[in-house]
Formats: sequence, structure tokens, C-alpha cells
Amino acid sequence: MAYILFGIKACDTMKKARTWLEEHHIQYDFHDYKTQGIDRDHLNRWCDEHGWQVVLNRAGTTFRKLDDAQKADLDQAKAVELMLAQPSMIKRPVLDLGGKTLVGFKPDLYAAALR
Repeated sequence: MAYILFGIKACDTMKKARTWLEEHHIQYDFHDYKTQGIDRDHLNRWCDEHGWQVVLNRAGTTFRKLDDAQKADLDQAKAVELMLAQPSMIKRPVLDLGGKTLVGFKPDLYAAALR
């Protein structure tokens, strides 16, 4: 099974996740959604699995720079549109394990999921 790690190449959290996977000899393909983009289907599946509140990175500078009108009355549809327009608003990394995904990087969660 080839796992897919979604994220942005230059992100520090991404570097930690990639290093952890490599140290544990776990093979994966890397999908940089900053350069390769991301489709609505992936975003909707991730939001359905985890909730859009988890997938949308509201702590990042890209989201914080939005005006109040863009941040108001958010729901999944609006969050997906924001993430499609600005992929850096997607929390990273997203590790696709085939039957489920992990959002964000925590070594203990990776270890438990990849036993």
C-alpha cells in the first residue's frame, strides 16, 4: 500500500512528518498541494471524516489575512471554497492511509495508525 502525504514542501510540520515516516521506513508518495493543487473531492472527503473545522487551518497567516466577511458564517461548503482557492489554508500534513486519513502530525498518532 502506497500512502500519500499531502501538504506543502517548505512547511516545518511537513518536514517533521516526512522525517518520521522515513525514519520508520514507511514508503509514501508526496503530493504538494501548493504546486499540484487539490480537488474538491479530496477536501470534501477529509471534511466529512474529520470536520471542516479540523481541516481548515484557521491559525495560519493566510486565513488570518482574510477580511471579516470571508471569515463570517463559515460552513463546510464555504471552507472548501476557501481551501480550493488558497491551499495553504489546509491543515497539514494530511496522510492518506487508504481507508482513513490523519490530519496534522503527532508522532504517537502516526505510530498507532501505522503499526
